[in-house]
Amino acid sequence: MSSALDLPKISVIIVTKNEAARIERCLKALEGFDDIWVVDSGSTDGTPAIAKQAGAHVVDFQWDGCYPKKRQWCLDTLTLAHDFVFFPDADEIVPPALIREMKALDLTKAGYFIKGRYVFAGKTLRYGLQNNKLALLDRRKMAFPVVDDLDASGMGEIEGHYQPILKPGYKSEEIGQLQTPLLHEAYEDEAGWQARHERYARWEQAMSRKNAWPQDPDPKRERLKRFFRTVPFRPLIAFIHCYVLKLGFLDGQAGFCFACSRFRYYRMIRRL
Repeated sequence: MSSALDLPKISVIIVTKNEAARIERCLKALEGFDDIWVVDSGSTDGTPAIAKQAGAHVVDFQWDGCYPKKRQWCLDTLTLAHDFVFFPDADEIVPPALIREMKALDLTKAGYFIKGRYVFAGKTLRYGLQNNKLALLDRRKMAFPVVDDLDASGMGEIEGHYQPILKPGYKSEEIGQLQTPLLHEAYEDEAGWQARHERYARWEQAMSRKNAWPQDPDPKRERLKRFFRTVPFRPLIAFIHCYVLKLGFLDGQAGFCFACSRFRYYRMIRRL
């Protein structure tokens, strides 16, 4: 068992709603942290009880329809033990190698991007698209931006598909990159996938219509995102990028199906 001196000086926050099927496994992988919070939005499936049994601090959250949304509310409100905060999702598993990598950090940067390796139809994909999110941050130096999306259907209480940004006074701070990926369950069932991605697609439509996207903290990523939002044939490009350019075909049938899901999502944005 790790001593307190061996544990990362990082608080962990998982935001949940009806995650009983996944929260126990997620929390078990986080036993290497000493300050774990589950912030729950009225689950009816027993998620809070499972989280309490696993030893997490459990807090109820009810969104008032305004900013701050849920993750920034956590940063502003919770009595966290540490200023560095890690935001895994309930459908993500933190491998031991990632915890070891976090323990080795000197935590001098404003935040760190963490890659995500998708688990699709029961198979961990080695190739194809990987996400990369700024999931580890210093709450003194970074915050989730306020964007013009309160009247947009889709994401609701959770900050959307954008990254936290540097606060005023910290614009020159560096942002690092961790190498060990999270494992991200990308597909639960067809009905769940369809409903979740329809919400995402409607929100993305509204963000693009209003030109409300915040700037990504990584200039290279920002240029790529701006370009991709404007190109024609986005569904086909997303498929080719995932299946061909990122070698998704090497993952066999699961890699093909995952690339098809990227095609379906961007076609959904266009058709809704």
